Amino acid sequence: MSIILDKLSSDLNTNSPLIIAGPCSAESQQQLLSTAYSLKEIGIKIFRAGIWKPRTRPNSFEGVGEIGLEWLKNVRLETNMKIMTEVANPNHLDDILKNDIDMIWIGARTTGNPFAVQEIANALKGVDIPVFVKNPLNEDLNLWIGAIERFHNSDIKQILAIHRGFFAYGSQKYRNIPQWQIPVELKRIMPSIPLLCDPSHIAGHRSLVKEVSQTALDLNFDGLMIESHINPSEALSDKEQQLPTNELKKLLSNLILRENNISDDDVAVSLKGLRSQIDSLDLDLIEILIKRMTIAQKIGLKKKDNGITILQPERWEYILKDRVLNGKKGGLSNEFLILLLRAIHQESINIQTNIMNRNL
Repeated sequence: MSIILDKLSSDLNTNSPLIIAGPCSAESQQQLLSTAYSLKEIGIKIFRAGIWKPRTRPNSFEGVGEIGLEWLKNVRLETNMKIMTEVANPNHLDDILKNDIDMIWIGARTTGNPFAVQEIANALKGVDIPVFVKNPLNEDLNLWIGAIERFHNSDIKQILAIHRGFFAYGSQKYRNIPQWQIPVELKRIMPSIPLLCDPSHIAGHRSLVKEVSQTALDLNFDGLMIESHINPSEALSDKEQQLPTNELKKLLSNLILRENNISDDDVAVSLKGLRSQIDSLDLDLIEILIKRMTIAQKIGLKKKDNGITILQPERWEYILKDRVLNGKKGGLSNEFLILLLRAIHQESINIQTNIMNRNL
């Protein structure tokens, strides 16, 4: 566990994973209190609710504004829960600091705007408050890292990251594509930053929240931020993805918590042997790729000498269909095969482009 999580867990008298829950939006004082009382009964210690809601289009519910901060403070007074909300600009931050809100999160739209992030980071300088930074809408790891660095440079001691998925155009299983490799890479680059998952925004529907939550925990995430409403059917925003509090209780009780460390010596020995096989196969793969790219160089020279274009659409279409078909027979997923083949094809194009442009 990181120092940041250690402190939060100590302050809350709880163990990881860290669980944050509450409605998408603050709608009324009674809605907040009813939801908070119900969440407190199942052990939730951090209560979240949006006060200002950035919406994609106008004339949608955009939050109740500053009055919601009074409602949040009343939740803390009545339940002794920690309270948190979203900040999108320094004006929001001024109101939050005046009202002594315990924690804040930076939403995906704000994370994608370095100017807005820097303004908030500047205004936070010298303030000791946990800041949770959601990933940007687009699949840009450096933008996410940059936002975290801006708060770090303002000497914010408690910075946490929240993975909420990435914007997807068109019909998809999830509202936002998880792209798990991106938060995993963030964890590799910034291992001291606790990483939580927002399964509600990834799922887009309450029926998918459990599977997303379990995947996050299986990937060694440090906690979950889950939207929960006392009566989701009447919610003013994101009603489909919010869990009734009784369903949240069931979900949390059914999640499987796995060990990060290997305590069984026999299992450790067995895994070491299997990983040794993986290492050997990876070296074989690299050798095969080197041989493949050597042939791509020769093809590039032939194309240059004979005035042939690099991209041959019919050949590429054949490779894609043929390799995907054969890979799927062996149990590989369509998504993995396409990503792999596109990466290999792009490297071939890069090599042949360098050949074409040589001596120009």
